Amino acid sequence: MNSQPSPSRERGRRLATLGDAIGEVLSSGPAPGLSFGLAGLDEATGGLQPGRLVLVAAEPQVGGSLIGLAAARHTALVRNGRVLYAASGPNSADITRRIIAAEADGDYARLKTGVLTPHEQEVVERLRHAPLLIDDGSDLTAEAIADTAPLTDDLALVVVDRLQRARNPHLPLSGEHLPEASQILRELARTQHVPVLAVLDTDDPAIVNLLDADVILTLTTTPGQQVTTVTVAERDLGIIGTTTLRPDLAHARFLDTTPAPAAPATGTPAAADAVPDMVGTAADRELADAALPFTSGAVKGLPAETTRLLAALRTALAGGQVKDLDELRAPLQAMATAELHLPDHVEGRRLATALHAYNTPASTDSTAQPDAPTARPVAGSSTDSDDAADDARRDDDDGLVPGDEEDEPEGAVFPALRILKDAVGRSKMHPIPVIRSEEREDGPWPLISEDMAGEPSWVHPDVTSSRVAHIRDNGKRIRRDQLDVPTSFGDGVMCLIDRNGSYPSACSAVPLAPNKLLHTGPLDAFDKTQAGIYHIDIPEWNHPGMPHPLGRLVDRPDDQGRVWVTTPHIKQLERLHRDSHLTAPVTIHDSWTGKANESLFKPFYAAAREARTELVKVGGEPYKNYKTRLSIALRLLWPKRPESRSPFWRPDWRMSMVAEASVRHWTVAFKAVQEGHTLIALRNVDAAIFWTPQDTPPGTYRIGTGFGEVKAKFIPRGEFIPEGDD
Repeated sequence: MNSQPSPSRERGRRLATLGDAIGEVLSSGPAPGLSFGLAGLDEATGGLQPGRLVLVAAEPQVGGSLIGLAAARHTALVRNGRVLYAASGPNSADITRRIIAAEADGDYARLKTGVLTPHEQEVVERLRHAPLLIDDGSDLTAEAIADTAPLTDDLALVVVDRLQRARNPHLPLSGEHLPEASQILRELARTQHVPVLAVLDTDDPAIVNLLDADVILTLTTTPGQQVTTVTVAERDLGIIGTTTLRPDLAHARFLDTTPAPAAPATGTPAAADAVPDMVGTAADRELADAALPFTSGAVKGLPAETTRLLAALRTALAGGQVKDLDELRAPLQAMATAELHLPDHVEGRRLATALHAYNTPASTDSTAQPDAPTARPVAGSSTDSDDAADDARRDDDDGLVPGDEEDEPEGAVFPALRILKDAVGRSKMHPIPVIRSEEREDGPWPLISEDMAGEPSWVHPDVTSSRVAHIRDNGKRIRRDQLDVPTSFGDGVMCLIDRNGSYPSACSAVPLAPNKLLHTGPLDAFDKTQAGIYHIDIPEWNHPGMPHPLGRLVDRPDDQGRVWVTTPHIKQLERLHRDSHLTAPVTIHDSWTGKANESLFKPFYAAAREARTELVKVGGEPYKNYKTRLSIALRLLWPKRPESRSPFWRPDWRMSMVAEASVRHWTVAFKAVQEGHTLIALRNVDAAIFWTPQDTPPGTYRIGTGFGEVKAKFIPRGEFIPEGDD
């Protein structure tokens, strides 16, 4: 007779036998918990487990927020896991200063003055790209946190700092709202399968018990003692352990009262921090594991640059970033060769042994690593085709050189890259600026190409265009464009229009999807709340005096006669159909989209516009440097070469921005044609040539030096165009 009870067959409920549950537990391996960044607390709690609400209960000035901050720092900076830090009380500036103080051994009080030492500045640079997202809105609610978390890809941890005992009408996470808020946060932990750590500003048992958390950490201090006691209680079980921490409030952190164990056994909470075996050599992984006590901040004694390199090694291994790992080998080898003075304790000796092993020739053998991916060939191309070779050169040429990805030095005329990163980082939508390398060969990313810019390269069908040789005054031989305008156009001159700042102008309101693109398939109609890429039929265009609104893109259809376009072109085609310039609506056969945002780059636009207003008056090298840095920052949105390093990898952002510039350029020219002007050429995102009376540019353009304004030159019939040097 079978003694195993049978699972229920009632509809609506899923039951499992104890045997099934035991099998699932035994097959799942060690619990995949996160660390608090404090070994003693990890040992007492078992770490931060997915699906659980952890409540840190502490009276004000005891340091409850520092527990949440320690977990956030460790998850984001050591594990490279994405953290959502919901701040109801402290603001983002408070949190940032505390992180800098803790990571750089900086004086927290002094940091409030804004003065940083050189060492602290180094640490700040290392922290810039940490995957830690801060929401410090004054109207922060538990519902808002629960709505935001699912939109944050690869979320590892949610920290809520803090729940306030006393009612505050300006803070929804306070007073009588706390029990309901804790239920929402507990459900969030379960549905998203991540730990949620919430800080409460009281240890009153009456309040704590109302909040019904899975785990409760109660922090208390005793007068005259230099330690903080943490009592760990678990729902339904009561107290399960205690530990002590040493407050280091000058540096906004707690420290362990004893050093972290050097080599945790498999299955312990600290073992969850061991780097995976997917990439790198055994020497790489041993060095990274030996460095953990130092990179986490639990143990001090290493130079800042050494700590930074070892932290980068851990990040590269944990993320499977083969290219980053290869680039780190040379500086790590130099570090291992140098005779570092390491602390004489267990952790220091283990690190010394790991460095010695890394310094052997075998340690640099990369045979254990997968080969770097090769460049994806152009679809349908032949290696013998000159056109295909041209395409490959164009697609791979991003105009960047090594070093362009580095932030501009302090005092730079226009720190464009820093401003662009700051603009993206300030968005409340928590953008994803970099698509991970392992995801780039799938989904929407292989579908995006430079062709999606849709830039025109058009000459009026009645005008003859040719390239003529020309010798400059300095003897250099160049080629110039020459446009032969027929006499049927009547009297007039060529009016050359040059738009100022086409790309940064487009940043003022370019529709982007800040988060990942999801496959939304065929669409009955364009949804204005979404942005992304769309697979459409090429619409018929019956206006011979204007180029096709999709520009050169119409010359590169796929086998189905369709093209992929970005949101700016979809919106343009929708307007043209609404105004009866297109006979049929756009048909969207496939799409990859996300929630739209038109203001992501707006702070960058505003800063670039303000800087241009001043620098265009100065001219010379400052203005030239401004234009160079502006171009580099926008090119870094989509670096092409494998060796290029950038804080961004969003080809959809880059091509949407270029398409927006192209659409604006085309639209103003079309308005001029509708008003009766004759367009004879339209090129790129900034060059237009009209046939007009002398000194009479089309009224649709504003003459000036600002963004969106244009410069106008007038060239008699038969003369070559002075722009366009080869």
